[in-house]
Amino acid sequence: MNKKDIYEHLANIYLDASLKSSKKKRKTWFSPKIKRGVIVAGLAVFLGVGSTVTLNQLNKHSYNSQLALFLHHDTAKINFNFDPAKKETFTLNLKQLNLSKYKSLAFGARKTNPQDVISLRVEFVNRFDEKSEIYIKDISSKWRNHQIDFSRFVKLNDWQQMKSLVFSVEEWNAREKSGIVYLDNIRVLQ
Repeated sequence: MNKKDIYEHLANIYLDASLKSSKKKRKTWFSPKIKRGVIVAGLAVFLGVGSTVTLNQLNKHSYNSQLALFLHHDTAKINFNFDPAKKETFTLNLKQLNLSKYKSLAFGARKTNPQDVISLRVEFVNRFDEKSEIYIKDISSKWRNHQIDFSRFVKLNDWQQMKSLVFSVEEWNAREKSGIVYLDNIRVLQ
């Protein structure tokens, strides 16, 4: 069963349930076909079929509306244990993605151990194997959104064909020898 079949099935279930409950002969201005289309479109946006969506991102006391390209929808996990490893990573293959029209990277992050002090390394690699990294200091034990301007990745000159995005926890940037860092909603913003 593909995604389209699932959306159709969910729309049919919803329409059947709403038709049974509305047998009081309510008059509506739109047909069941239109209602079905709206439901399918809503489900598609809700379930993330499109990779480019408009976000209303809560930024303390104000709302910013930005266009975002999601690189990874699911929660990612960096499970580090520095006995014997020296570094643990989560790598996204960007498949020569053109990021030249985007201005920043955004993601949510949290650690599991509130007492641990962890810095997260974030690194981009382009088609010429140019690498540039920055560090996010002291990852919180509660979900916190981070936004990094591309201008901070000073060693990258070309954003047109990107190879990878790497998140890593290094032994010398964590107080404890083991733990977990979660990443969520990894995206680039215009």
